[in-house]
Amino acid sequence: MSTAVKSVSSAEQVLVRSPGPQELHPVRTHRRRRTLEIALAVAVPLLLVLLWQLAATRSWIDDRVYPAPSTIFADGWDRAADGDLWPDVWATLKRVLGGYAIGTVAGYALGLLMGSLALVRAALEPLLDALYVVPKLALLPVFLNMFGLGEGPQIALVAATVFFFVWISTMAAVLAVPVGHRDAGHVFGASPWQMFRHVLLPASLPAVLVGARIAAGVAVLVIVASEQIAAADGLGHLIFDSRALFQNDVMFVGIVCVAVLGVLFSEVVRIAGRLLTPWAPRDRGRSQS
Repeated sequence: MSTAVKSVSSAEQVLVRSPGPQELHPVRTHRRRRTLEIALAVAVPLLLVLLWQLAATRSWIDDRVYPAPSTIFADGWDRAADGDLWPDVWATLKRVLGGYAIGTVAGYALGLLMGSLALVRAALEPLLDALYVVPKLALLPVFLNMFGLGEGPQIALVAATVFFFVWISTMAAVLAVPVGHRDAGHVFGASPWQMFRHVLLPASLPAVLVGARIAAGVAVLVIVASEQIAAADGLGHLIFDSRALFQNDVMFVGIVCVAVLGVLFSEVVRIAGRLLTPWAPRDRGRSQS
């Protein structure tokens, strides 16, 4: 929006504002802005990959330690075509999904309860705060003692990690619901279920889903670290085992798979959040008027 000052008299000035491109052509402006954002999102990682490829082919870096992206892609393609990659991907994915589902349900239920009832919050919050600061990988030996070898410890570790992120975001979101909203529900004689359905849920769900999205990325990080310590398969085991055998191209294939898995999982949670909360402002896409 441009601004101009017109002189009316020696004592007065009139400030005139004329509409800019965003006001005159909002759709066109948004499309240009969105195109620029997508171009930057694609160009920056592509430029880094090209720089890595150039450094490896020109021997600026040791390609035995840092294989060229073309080598990594070729090895990953061959492993996927031969079926050697998919068992590790599936092993990691099922652990993440199982632990994420358990941790999300438990964290949301307890966060909602503690956010709604002050006595429950006073009784449990100090204990949960103390457990929250414990590094979750430090709990892996405990889960190994509880569940033995197998899928149990891996799923339990992911569930424990996700639980705290969802619990904290849910409790904070419920506590942040304005008192006026609660009072309006009481004035209209809302039952506890109606208060939850029509007041607490819509007001708190956007913030809860932000915590769930953060937990999705952290769940992938935790399971990869756990698989490097106590698993016989999975992407974490593939990365660690390949590094021990000095198969750095395979190691980077596992790292790329982890990155892709984490991005896709986080994006699925984000899209699910947008579908569940159409009333909430969107973090991406068309700006809200």
